[in-house]
Amino acid sequence: MADAQSKSKSKIVLVTGASAGIGKATAAMLARDGYTVYTAARRTAPMEELKSLGCIPLQMDICRAEDIDATVSRIEQDHGRLDVLVNNAGMAINGAIEEMPIEEARRQFEVNLFGLAALTQRVLPGMRQQGRGTIVNVSSVAGKLHTPISGWYTATKFALEGLSDTLRVEVAPFGIDVVLIEPGAIATEFLDVAIGPMLQRSGEGPYKEMTHTIANALQKAQATGQMSPPEVIARAIHKAVAARRPKTRYVAGKYSSTLLMMRRLFSDRMFDRAMMNFAKRRT
Repeated sequence: MADAQSKSKSKIVLVTGASAGIGKATAAMLARDGYTVYTAARRTAPMEELKSLGCIPLQMDICRAEDIDATVSRIEQDHGRLDVLVNNAGMAINGAIEEMPIEEARRQFEVNLFGLAALTQRVLPGMRQQGRGTIVNVSSVAGKLHTPISGWYTATKFALEGLSDTLRVEVAPFGIDVVLIEPGAIATEFLDVAIGPMLQRSGEGPYKEMTHTIANALQKAQATGQMSPPEVIARAIHKAVAARRPKTRYVAGKYSSTLLMMRRLFSDRMFDRAMMNFAKRRT
């Protein structure tokens, strides 16, 4: 036990999107287990309570190159290296594909893919030099299957899956692991923030029935405890970080395994019908 704890204490970790939800739960769990944890988010105030666990909060906008460089430079100055990067920062702006302003769609790609990629590029030279490292990318079951009224978010996660799979092959010869986390339904503020704008965007137009049905289903699932707490995903991330040879993917959270199995077994048309039936207004 002591040897395992000393190994964890020797690892330097950066967790992005740590102001709430999965990121905050992950940072707390790793810190309690003895890891040296830096947390990054646009909002630093919500991360203040993590200081009591030994976390070091840093302000970082994932879309600003200067913020990325300042964050990684600070960690390198403090410790000379970074062992684990948990790419958790992300956003969801939902609505029908037709009704989503392209600038908002582009913003999702900037945060969920390009910002993540820029940060990853910044840490890779150091990981290659030390001959080891772990990059954990928080994706979603949405990276493997499609659901209506979330097309642009889904597109970012499909892209992240492909990017991560390719990166895993490229950096494996340097002793670096790339891991995908695929959460199912998780109860976080992410959902609260997403539903209102989704209804504003698509709640009155040609997609209104579908949009209201999905919004009601999500609200009901959250209110009745049909979503997993963020700690479920934090545990999956912890397993990946602690493993000598982590799996390429960790699936966790409500409905995740069921949905992924459906997608594997169903043809495209069968899965389309299942999604359309789900999105029909209940009477």
